[in-house]
Amino acid sequence: MFDVAQITTLQRTMVDRWHSEEVFNPHRDFLHLVCEQHKFNFLLWHEEDIARSPDVGDSRIAAVKRAIDGYNQQRNDAIERIDDFLLRALADRGVEPSASARLNTETPGSAIDRLSILALRLYHMQEQADRTDATPEHVKRSLDKLAILRVQHEDLSTALGELLADLSAGRKRLKIYRQFKMYNDPQLNPYLYAGKRLAG
Repeated sequence: MFDVAQITTLQRTMVDRWHSEEVFNPHRDFLHLVCEQHKFNFLLWHEEDIARSPDVGDSRIAAVKRAIDGYNQQRNDAIERIDDFLLRALADRGVEPSASARLNTETPGSAIDRLSILALRLYHMQEQADRTDATPEHVKRSLDKLAILRVQHEDLSTALGELLADLSAGRKRLKIYRQFKMYNDPQLNPYLYAGKRLAG
């Protein structure tokens, strides 16, 4: 249905490029959606790094926290867009789940999100392993973690490939549960709607 190797190559390649170039999305169609989702994880990762710095003032932390909330909302929306695309693609191909088709514990979009985060972890752990100012013990710990991350990435890539194959064959069915994030919704977050009521 879709090539998992294309997805993981995109994620790895764009992490490399975005660390030396402007954050952009050169892809089209399904891979455009994958790249957009990956982009929000990239932006989120680096805002969270800033938030943990003890040298950053309160006003900067507040701005970073708002940015994190925004990127996290966009990341989750992008996961749902990936799953919506796959659901339409299955329908367009006339794929009907069999009567015995099972649900999976996570959607393909969620697995792609986890692969995106692993691509970021692999990049930054490799940075640690390559540090010339670090102790041999630090480098060894980083290399040990890298080995574990690579196994996790390989296992998740294989599992996603199997899930996509099962969906394409009707052995599993794709059902999307909306995440309904409440903290950014002025109608659902009591601090937002209560504050608006008090201000009026």
